[in-house]
Amino acid sequence: MSYLNVKRANPLKKTKVLAVINQKGGVGKSTTVVNLSAVLGESKKKVLIIDLDPQGNTTSGYGIEKESLEHDVYDALLDNYPIEDLVMETCEPRVFAVPATIQLAGAEIELVSVDGREGTLKKRIARILEHFDYVLIDCPPSLGLLTLNALVAADELLIPIQCEFYALEGVTKLLESMRMVKGRLNPELEIFGVLLTMYDSRTTLSKQVAEEVRKYFGKKVFKTIIPRNVKLSEAPSHGIPVTQYARMSKGAQTYMKLAKEVIRRG
Repeated sequence: MSYLNVKRANPLKKTKVLAVINQKGGVGKSTTVVNLSAVLGESKKKVLIIDLDPQGNTTSGYGIEKESLEHDVYDALLDNYPIEDLVMETCEPRVFAVPATIQLAGAEIELVSVDGREGTLKKRIARILEHFDYVLIDCPPSLGLLTLNALVAADELLIPIQCEFYALEGVTKLLESMRMVKGRLNPELEIFGVLLTMYDSRTTLSKQVAEEVRKYFGKKVFKTIIPRNVKLSEAPSHGIPVTQYARMSKGAQTYMKLAKEVIRRG
């Protein structure tokens, strides 16, 4: 089914573009993009995922076979390939994806010579934004040009933070980058929310980290906390969101709660 044949929940409301970002790897960015988008789709929201990570975990998390793709987001960024021709269906009827493959790894270097390189993604997606309620951009674990493109294209940031030692290490660097982009390239950029992930209620460390993050970010921190959960780890290998893989699991239930918070925040 073409994304053009699926109606938005609210065509009069401005599309919300969220960059899911943290330069640390393994904090739950792709897990959040896949499972949050799935529940938003179930909630009658029309969602576009843009996989901007060369690892392509969001792409494979929705069961898209990267090896079979002739084109991906790299072609849109570097070759001006029409991004509307890259939008693919997923197993969720109201969720669509612009996939990534390892080819994207070369984009960091190749974008350096492109005029207006920081705004390339924003230009490419401008003509399709109106068709979606939400756009979720899965950022790579770095602060290079791909992430910079996401910061320029986004309205707001969704920052997953893992409940482990040194959780806030590097976040200050991310916030510096955000302030730089806000001052020079995207004055509207704000933090949409901070999401605590991989929480283990049995450990004092998880509780201490959660408290520290709340002190630092205040009301920006979502009330919903994503726990460590085996089903969340297993679902990607099946190419489906956890809500399809193990709907009654703790992981699935918490992403359902998170989606309600996201919708309430706008």
